[in-house]
Amino acid sequence: MNGVAGAPAEPFFLKADDGQRFCLYHPPAGPTRGALLYVHPFAEEMNRARRMAALQARAFAGAGHAVLQIDLAGCGDSSGDFGDARWELWQADLALAAAWLRDKTDAPLRLWGLRLGAALALDYARAAVHPLAGVLLWQPVLKGSTYLTQFLRLRLAGALLAEGDAGGGTAALRAALQAGEMLEIAGYDLDPRLARALDTLDPLEAFRPACPVDWIEAVTQAGAAPAPGAARAADAWRAAGVDLRLHPVHCAPFWATTEITENAAWLDAGMAALEARLHGH
Repeated sequence: MNGVAGAPAEPFFLKADDGQRFCLYHPPAGPTRGALLYVHPFAEEMNRARRMAALQARAFAGAGHAVLQIDLAGCGDSSGDFGDARWELWQADLALAAAWLRDKTDAPLRLWGLRLGAALALDYARAAVHPLAGVLLWQPVLKGSTYLTQFLRLRLAGALLAEGDAGGGTAALRAALQAGEMLEIAGYDLDPRLARALDTLDPLEAFRPACPVDWIEAVTQAGAAPAPGAARAADAWRAAGVDLRLHPVHCAPFWATTEITENAAWLDAGMAALEARLHGH
């Protein structure tokens, strides 16, 4: 990875209306060339991706970028439990973090989101108060309802192991959520209102980012094309005039692997994408 070692990251709590948000600020080494706000993924994916996010944040900071990582409401070390999390509350957190970062530097601001955090970043970007110079997407979730189904299956798998019966499947779990029931899934309490937000979230191809987008997507082997769903979304964006650059990288899904996974090629792709934008290539 390019970049030089910078100052240590600075942890702090950012005051919010309902408590505080834990943040980690990576000051830029040398003159500030840009600013990035990291939007973490959902539930356990956040923990599994911490190492890669930290490595990329340090690399960006070492190359002269101010980087802010924020634990969204109910996540990590921020106020509240996961059961308190709401989509609109997370959007407010991004506005709060972006305002803090803009007060820190007037350098061009970019959002950097992983998985569901990428979808949240795109949704927030639609009405962002602060101008955005670009968005960096890491393996964005293609469809919120499909992602919710996959999350619900974790509960079914747990029930099957514990009781030998998965019950009525994801349809029964959705019915419980629609009836207002909070569900415990893999150690996380899922509020019906957050579930509804995921279920009704626009599919990725329906977004029309107004700023340049760099999208890093994992592929099964070097030189392979992205999966059909990602390719379709990318084609839809390009057809709509979105300034998109898609970067396929051979990488294990570090956001889902049991062991903490690192991939230098992925981090290099993130740095190269940002540098190319800054140099107008």
